[in-house]
Amino acid sequence: MIVTVTLNPAVDKTVEIARLVPGDVNRARSVVSMAAGKGINVARLLRQFHLPVAVMGFVGGYSGRMIEDAVRKLGAESHFTRVRGDTRTSTNLLSDDGYVTELLEPGPEISERELYRFKREFENCLELGELFVLCGSVPRGVPKDIYGSLIRRCREEGRKVFLDTSGEALREGIREKPFLIKPNLKELEYLVGRRLSDREDVVEEARKLVADGIEKVVVSMGPKGLLYVDGKEAIYQPAKKVDTVNTVGCGDSVVASLCMSETAGETPDIALLKAASLSAANASAPGTAWVSLERYLELLGG
Repeated sequence: MIVTVTLNPAVDKTVEIARLVPGDVNRARSVVSMAAGKGINVARLLRQFHLPVAVMGFVGGYSGRMIEDAVRKLGAESHFTRVRGDTRTSTNLLSDDGYVTELLEPGPEISERELYRFKREFENCLELGELFVLCGSVPRGVPKDIYGSLIRRCREEGRKVFLDTSGEALREGIREKPFLIKPNLKELEYLVGRRLSDREDVVEEARKLVADGIEKVVVSMGPKGLLYVDGKEAIYQPAKKVDTVNTVGCGDSVVASLCMSETAGETPDIALLKAASLSAANASAPGTAWVSLERYLELLGG
């Protein structure tokens, strides 16, 4: 079983409009709401491929109940910690000109008692799986080094960890040497403190992270593709060319695909090809982290 942790999940609302006009009335053509947050997106994709998944995180209020119900309908195990505050809503505005505008709420503030209950549940879930996926932002009230403490416990129990976060949560998390990290280009630049102007720069900084104890670094570079670095090799995978409809969830698609490849023991080149194909399938569909398997197989073979 794969365990995903989403500390700050959301109800993801996708709104289609003709064109976003700031300061004016914008009428929606369609609105779709679904359970989201990076780890939940990963879980949704894994369930499309029938992998067993358990999902953790903080949920509260009506939105939190919606997320719990959605996770159970996926056929995943729900191990959420309920909190007093309301789970946030993230609104993605998709306009016909191709622009995607995201409105992200901060989410609830977590109390010490709620954090304690989450950590206790995490200890219980350590028995469920061999691979843990720690994703997304850290909610208010939770220390920035939370991912580091969770990674440390996983390592003590012989569990692999994929880490996909940003900012200080990423900086603190890598101190405990997760098995794999998947920063995008901006997140890697923040981490290393400088602009990375070309692929050689990215490889250089990724190799430093590997030398420091992280086994695998996968950098997602949007339309420029994916870059994989470990202690033996660096592999570049161009992005698959598609008509982009929605970029939200593309990074989560990469993480989900890497999870499947890791559990299957696939080579890095195959893992990157599959990750690029699943990410492109997500980009070419209006939903978030729910792809057409037919389109995915078409991209994989093309």
